[in-house]
Amino acid sequence: MLWFGRKSSNPAASLLGVTPLTFNGWLQIALFCAIVLLLTRPLGGYLTRLFAGERTLLSPVLRPLEVGLYRLSGIDERTEQHWLTYTLAMLAFNLVCFLLLYAFLRLQGWLPLNPQGMTALTPDLALNTAVSFVTNTNWQNYGGETTLSYLVQMAGLTVHNFVSAATGIALALALVRGFVRRNAKTVGNFWVDLVRGTLYLLLPLAILGALFFVWQGVPQNLGTYTEATTVEGAKQVIAQGPVASQEVIKLLGTNGGGFFNANSAHPFENPTGLSNLVTLVLIFLIGAGLTNVFGRMVGDERQGWAIFATMGLLFLAGIAICYWAEAAGNPAFVPLGVDQIASAAQSGGNMEGKEVRFGIANSALFTTVTTDTSCGAVNTMHDSLMPLGGMVPLTNILLGETIFGGVGSGLYGMLLYVIIAMFVAGLMVGRTPEYVGKKLEAKDVKMTMLALLCVPLVNLGFTSIAAAIPMGVAAVSNNGPHGFSEIFYAFVSQAGNNGSAFAGLNGNTPFYNLTGALTMLVGRFALIVPMMAVAGSLAAKKRLPPSLGTFPTHGPLFVLLLTGTILIMVGLTYFPALALGPVAEHLLMQGGALY
Repeated sequence: MLWFGRKSSNPAASLLGVTPLTFNGWLQIALFCAIVLLLTRPLGGYLTRLFAGERTLLSPVLRPLEVGLYRLSGIDERTEQHWLTYTLAMLAFNLVCFLLLYAFLRLQGWLPLNPQGMTALTPDLALNTAVSFVTNTNWQNYGGETTLSYLVQMAGLTVHNFVSAATGIALALALVRGFVRRNAKTVGNFWVDLVRGTLYLLLPLAILGALFFVWQGVPQNLGTYTEATTVEGAKQVIAQGPVASQEVIKLLGTNGGGFFNANSAHPFENPTGLSNLVTLVLIFLIGAGLTNVFGRMVGDERQGWAIFATMGLLFLAGIAICYWAEAAGNPAFVPLGVDQIASAAQSGGNMEGKEVRFGIANSALFTTVTTDTSCGAVNTMHDSLMPLGGMVPLTNILLGETIFGGVGSGLYGMLLYVIIAMFVAGLMVGRTPEYVGKKLEAKDVKMTMLALLCVPLVNLGFTSIAAAIPMGVAAVSNNGPHGFSEIFYAFVSQAGNNGSAFAGLNGNTPFYNLTGALTMLVGRFALIVPMMAVAGSLAAKKRLPPSLGTFPTHGPLFVLLLTGTILIMVGLTYFPALALGPVAEHLLMQGGALY
């Protein structure tokens, strides 16, 4: 067994097969990075042609269906919308989606395809769940296999996984068009963007992905749950159902809502090492590809690669810290011998809450990837991470999930930070800031700050309330800084539209369901509206040619400026909360205090 390239002298760790910080672990992480890098440019080219209305590989098959959908819906694909009309169409569509899903959840007991006889959800849980899936958050205050029928899983949750993801892609394209267009009054057509994103991108990849997962062993059926008899003679109910079709779009659309409560740690959702690798690639795939779309649309692919490099730099920092923290284990456990199983496990790294099928490296990688994006799927329990290991997913979400991010939301979130970075650069050199030929005026910066500040307003506000009132504290299973982290992570995850959790919090209470629903709405739509105002403002401006005083935004200096701007803004906003949670827990752990 290797430990930093040398054999471990700990026979207990060898017996358990645990290898912290191994060459094999880094190799698997490097393989994932290489696959994402290789797929980024081809996918970016395909998406650029698709949303420009050009012919694609799938056009001969899907174009007649696309035209038919427009005629059926009364949509003129040649008519574009003002940014306000685009935004109102998006809001109206999402309102209808919310009402339909809420009705599904409340009427579940009377609807078909319910072989297990699942009853209706309570009003507060139905509200939280409907808001969760409409906002692409997929926060789950329930266990899927014990709460929801097949019809709700398919026609409710899976459908919303598609349309919420397509909405994010459409909004990102609207902002990119703002940077690209000159003296324009429109930013595209929401309905056209929605249809094309769903029909030409999400559906074909989801079909291929579902077939792959079925091949790997993921169930896809409508039968009743199987009752088995164990060796000891006990009865065991084995849940199954239409899992593969929901699994692939929860990853591809960075939704994260699992069919099973254990999510991607469940062998029916993530059966093999190969399925785990494909899962990780699907989560990053579209977010990475959209960076190349941006570069192509503004006429300089280097601009897209600069954003990709910024995201990649933050990603590598996160995975390095998380992998190191989990491999180091808990210093409170000192190995005494082969028979000391708990001690030996810690000497080989922290395996608590992790699937032995995947180990520490793949668990740390999954944890980082799923919180870099707005996915929130998990193959390990974040509540069981070491304090600094748990701070990585928390920090990833606090960064606005701009590290590749949710489909669409990652790109437009990063572009908002770009506006702030260029504003800071303009202040330093005493000239009007500009980016890819567009002057950034006061109203653009104000709208950007409004979009970025609405998220900390709700997650810090509700965290402080929940930590101070009995109904908030009563739902927490741990004391001290870890209990605070459980509360903080819940609101951060919901405001960031992520959906993962420190599982020690019982979120299925009226207080957490209602405050969580409001947090998710603000985290999604209160950010989108000012962002769209920025898109409309930029589209109306003329494009300036570069001059001697233009700050180059495609090189290492820009990458460092953007990275520093993000870290400084997030640090100034959230460091006190992080100090009260994971930082305090880590320092106390060094003195032997555990929570």
